[in-house]
Amino acid sequence: MTTAPDADTPLHLAGNNAPVTEEVTVEPTWMAGQIPSELEGIFVRNGPNPRTGWSPHYFAGDGMVHAVALSGGSARWYRNRYVRTPLYANPGRSRADLAFDPATATIDYRVTTANTHLLAHAGRLLALEEGGFPYQLTPDLNTLGPYIFGGALATPMTAHPKVCPVTGELLFFGTQLRPPYLTYYRASPAGEILQAQVVETPRATMMHDFAITEHHVVFMDLPVVFDLAAPGGPGWRWSDAHQARFGVMARTGGAVRWFEVAPCYVWHTLNAFETNSIVTLTGTRVSSLWRGGSDDISGGQPRLHRWRLNLTHGTVTEEQIDDEAVEYPRVADTVIGHAHHFGYVTSFSLDAHPSNSRIHRYDFTHSVTRHTHQLPDGHTCGEAVFVPRHSTTSENDGYLLTFAHDRARGTGYLLILDATDVTAAPIAEVHLPARIPNGFHGTWIPTPETPPK
Repeated sequence: MTTAPDADTPLHLAGNNAPVTEEVTVEPTWMAGQIPSELEGIFVRNGPNPRTGWSPHYFAGDGMVHAVALSGGSARWYRNRYVRTPLYANPGRSRADLAFDPATATIDYRVTTANTHLLAHAGRLLALEEGGFPYQLTPDLNTLGPYIFGGALATPMTAHPKVCPVTGELLFFGTQLRPPYLTYYRASPAGEILQAQVVETPRATMMHDFAITEHHVVFMDLPVVFDLAAPGGPGWRWSDAHQARFGVMARTGGAVRWFEVAPCYVWHTLNAFETNSIVTLTGTRVSSLWRGGSDDISGGQPRLHRWRLNLTHGTVTEEQIDDEAVEYPRVADTVIGHAHHFGYVTSFSLDAHPSNSRIHRYDFTHSVTRHTHQLPDGHTCGEAVFVPRHSTTSENDGYLLTFAHDRARGTGYLLILDATDVTAAPIAEVHLPARIPNGFHGTWIPTPETPPK
């Protein structure tokens, strides 16, 4: 069983947020259902796992990647590995102490937790965290080192880059704590940086995600600002003086057109698309964040929200789509930047021991409808990643994969659902002899690999 935390244990280290202590390579314990034979590849997910067992904040834990390899209708292995960064090599050392050189007043972006997301592009697997350079991993999760696009990456890289499903280009941005605060990048399908453009913003804000459309990118300049004097956290605080706004720019660069929106913070975008000079963006919104410091969660639970930016008239309309508390929104990779009919989210709770998790599929075809898969009591899960069936042309024809936690057993499992009917029983559960802590984001790599030794 998962041990109940001490009353003084902070939320980000309590329950299944607590780190695991070992790196393992194991075979599954047992399986329920049948893994579809067309699922040939590796499901990988990143998350914070402080090597010392303690971190000051959920975002500060060392990156640990968890993976399950599927082939021939069976699960071949589970593996978890730390990303070998300078923070991993110096457990307990301050990030600022390792990264900042007072003699030159420069920051070493190799110093990163690499704990947020994973990107497969141009034959590379990259572990991402927005405060530093990406780290390249092998398919069996060994660390190759920082990857800086042949020297063309001069800033950190967002943890939420977008791959255009039509051109294969990689679109992303990097933020810094000093000018230039925001830089936009565009890379070829082969991973060569084609464009790096500074985007002028008045100060450093915590820009976690963004969105793309067929012809544009959308930046979110929101009121969480960098301030070394911010109480109780990593230098970020809410500022009523900073106007919330979205910036629309051509994907090939140029001027940014800014649209003022109601004060809020948006951790993640579901998707964006453009129709008749209107950019529609959907994401998870809270009314404020960290107003009283990094422990202040009074801004409310994230809920799915939609903005329509009229490029002709310069106007914005905003609406809350649903009252469910949700996070980790995803669409099929084939519709990123284009009109989507479906989206997938996971229920969100600030409780260290939520009763269970729910995975929702939203249908946006006409009016918005929601269908739900509810995990059993004592079972929770994270982000659900869509994997298409082979040779399908349907946006919704595929599977949802996520790591889940069984509190009674104290172990994790890979959950596979039918995306066309999330209300149905799971297609398969791959139960593992290891606990998989809660984490952030993952991806599917549709390439069979040799099991690690």
